[in-house]
Amino acid sequence: MDISTDSEEEAEMPRRSALLARFMARPLAQRIVLVAVGLLLLPYLLIVLYALPFIHPVSTLMLRDAVTFQGYDRRWVSFDEISPVLVRSVMASEDGQFCFHGGVDWGEMRALVQQTLKGQSTRGGSTIPMQTSKNLFLWNGRSFVRKAMELPLSVSSSFVWSKRRMMEVYLNIAEWGPGIYGIEAAARYHFKVPASKLNARQAALLAVSLPNPIDRVASKPGRGLRQLASLIQRRAANSGEYIKCLYN
Repeated sequence: MDISTDSEEEAEMPRRSALLARFMARPLAQRIVLVAVGLLLLPYLLIVLYALPFIHPVSTLMLRDAVTFQGYDRRWVSFDEISPVLVRSVMASEDGQFCFHGGVDWGEMRALVQQTLKGQSTRGGSTIPMQTSKNLFLWNGRSFVRKAMELPLSVSSSFVWSKRRMMEVYLNIAEWGPGIYGIEAAARYHFKVPASKLNARQAALLAVSLPNPIDRVASKPGRGLRQLASLIQRRAANSGEYIKCLYN
């Protein structure tokens, strides 16, 4: 038995108890503020942690499925184990300026705000870093509160992570069906192949299903989804100049 280790643990317990007692002695309003500040800062600490390549983050939706005992299928794969045609297809469909912005496409955001103020219907305007931040730390649904939290998280993660790490995390946490998360599980679920073996058509169908993977089923596309996939397939085939940040 290591007596010195036991002594250190015994000494640490009173300190922890004192800190907890000090916290509980504060007025309720102060405790609520401190907890709220801690929750707001936690994602930024996790962004630094998630920069490590051996860390495999999980999304809030995955946590929800685990907590509610629904279960989910996610099989992490490295960026190099994902078919390049899938990466090109997702960029063409979700964020064509991925290699050129620092987390937020400010031109797109300005246009989105102007359209909203005019009462016009708008598209989401989300970049891949914004979607990654939402999936990791926030919740689904449109609201200005969520968007306001999403923007600094997107800029921060884009500053800390490389473009390859950003794309790797996004493709490993994106939802592609009920309980289906990440491109490896999605490729096997929808097309019975690993992510590294996806062809151009399969990649395009998976890419265009991302905005609404519950209603847009990549392996059972309707006419509209097939037409959209054809458009993305053509764009992906001509996207060489847009993916240089990912492939040297």
